[in-house]
Amino acid sequence: MPRAIRTDIVQPDGRHVHLYGDFAPAPAGYQAPAMPNGVYERRWNPLRREWVLVAASRQARTFLPERADCPLCPSRPGHSTEIPAAAYEAAVFENRFPAMVPWPPAGGSCEVVVYTDVHDGSFATLPTARLERLAEVWTDRYRDLSARRGIRYVYIFENRGEQVGVTLHHPHGQIYAYPFMPPVPAAELARRGGACLHCELVADELKARHRVLINEGGVVAYVPGYARWPYEVHLSPRAHRAALPDLSPPARLALLHAMQRITRAYDRLFEVPMPYMMAMHQSPAELSEQAHLHIEFYPIMREHGKLKYLAGSESGAGVFINDTLAEESAERLRALLDEAQPSPAAGGRP
Repeated sequence: MPRAIRTDIVQPDGRHVHLYGDFAPAPAGYQAPAMPNGVYERRWNPLRREWVLVAASRQARTFLPERADCPLCPSRPGHSTEIPAAAYEAAVFENRFPAMVPWPPAGGSCEVVVYTDVHDGSFATLPTARLERLAEVWTDRYRDLSARRGIRYVYIFENRGEQVGVTLHHPHGQIYAYPFMPPVPAAELARRGGACLHCELVADELKARHRVLINEGGVVAYVPGYARWPYEVHLSPRAHRAALPDLSPPARLALLHAMQRITRAYDRLFEVPMPYMMAMHQSPAELSEQAHLHIEFYPIMREHGKLKYLAGSESGAGVFINDTLAEESAERLRALLDEAQPSPAAGGRP
């Protein structure tokens, strides 16, 4: 599949919207919502030696609107949304309530990735055509943002569920382009010299076998033995690939199909939509030989009706306590996986 066809639109307040694939123009009289004024700063925490983002305008962001007022749905006569289109396949826009802005002193970028123009559903329910489109959208945004001056790290993620703090139900994720290295990927990439640590971890899991959920199409998914969340799952290409652009289009689709199988198993686990955080770790903007593309899922339910809370040990000391065995979690999730989608094996750069 060639690179996704992208149409770029600049809103009156200067924010960019990117429409991917086919779309229908916005209805007559469309008026884009304006970004509110606010204070955007990054402040250094000398105790933890990490940046804290200050975004005072986010207190006023849209909070769980009725479906008729969803700002991610297509625009219609008399109702303008963030998307200047009456129909679309996938859309990306600069967040109206960002954690960072592209000008000093914040210096970063925050984008919202809308998976589909269909309001109901989730990443787990996307049809293959939309999943394929999303793979190209993520890849295109990674390429674009990584090439921008001053950007150090591009972070693709999804928060799902009100329990995680989601304020919009429409299927979507986000991308943060940081002007600094965030502490988690920085720690992962801190190893110097020798073989890729992530390659070693994948090899160890495949050798042990009992925590592996998927090993098909060049993609490996497993519950790590050191999981912090009760049903945490990690996925990655089996071959060493630094970022999404280093995978062929079929390999990217295979990766997203595997991700989708995990999210569907999550929804079956307790027979409710699983609230989770999805984190995609890739190479920083300056290519690192140690970087190995991988996705981590943090589902926050530990049992039916019970959430895993980050309390004193986790939040104050940084030491997680997992109330489950990774081996038992893997066995339980493995029994809930649906059938694999046929896809070519992983490849190199397109």
